[in-house]
Amino acid sequence: MSPDGLRFGAHTPLVQRALETVARAPMDTPDLAREVFGLMQAPPGLASRLVFDLLGEDSRFSVDATGVWTLVESTSSTGRIRLSDRKFAVVDVETTGSSVTKGARIVEYSAVFVEEGRIRGEYTTLVNPDAWIPRWITRLTGIEQEMVEGAPRFRDIAARVRESLEGRVFVAHNVGFDWRFVAEELRMADSLMPEGPRLCTVKMARRVLPGLRRRGLDSLARYYDVEIVNRHRAGDDARATAVILLQMLEAADRQGIGYWDQLEDWVAGRATFLPPQTGSEEGLRA
Repeated sequence: MSPDGLRFGAHTPLVQRALETVARAPMDTPDLAREVFGLMQAPPGLASRLVFDLLGEDSRFSVDATGVWTLVESTSSTGRIRLSDRKFAVVDVETTGSSVTKGARIVEYSAVFVEEGRIRGEYTTLVNPDAWIPRWITRLTGIEQEMVEGAPRFRDIAARVRESLEGRVFVAHNVGFDWRFVAEELRMADSLMPEGPRLCTVKMARRVLPGLRRRGLDSLARYYDVEIVNRHRAGDDARATAVILLQMLEAADRQGIGYWDQLEDWVAGRATFLPPQTGSEEGLRA
């Protein structure tokens, strides 16, 4: 669950250029890399990595199974969505390596479903990656080659994964990492990409707990007194992240954040909130 690429801010000129470019027309990944980064003949792997590192965590962008990027319709034009009405899928994956562009594959997938302030279900499975699991991954996760030989391949679960994610907020601790792997596996399975925004609990923790020195999953678990029985196993990490998400959503509520667009702006640093005052519904400080 650690990042493997360059990191970009949410308001850099590159992001603004991407917003303006995709607003004019949907665009595939190589063309977007040329427009945003000025890369005329970049290898496909490099173009994909740069674009996903820039935009993969930005919920204003959506990418389909063919690699075409579009802008997500703003909720403000269709009515605001209350956080209490939002459904979340808290996802964690274990993989054969850290880079999807270098061919790493998912070996375990988990999604924990959060609705109405509670955990409502879970789907966790080992995945046969059709690839050798490096020894360092086995030492980290405890997942051995023999454990996945009888497991389903991702293409066998792709339909279930997509349907369970559809319309939910895709949440992960370092969401760009997990989203890239799930998106690539769905693409290879010829599955449609689920539609829905994304939320990074690392970025959210920066707003909820600005004084916390480290915001890795272990640090947040210690802060919120959440036990992780088997660290670096998808199910246990996803369950812990789901509990942490619920704690941070409560903290956001205490800040007067009751709508999804408010949470997006707050996490992205586009707005500052204070607990609501008398006569003030939302407590927003512009």
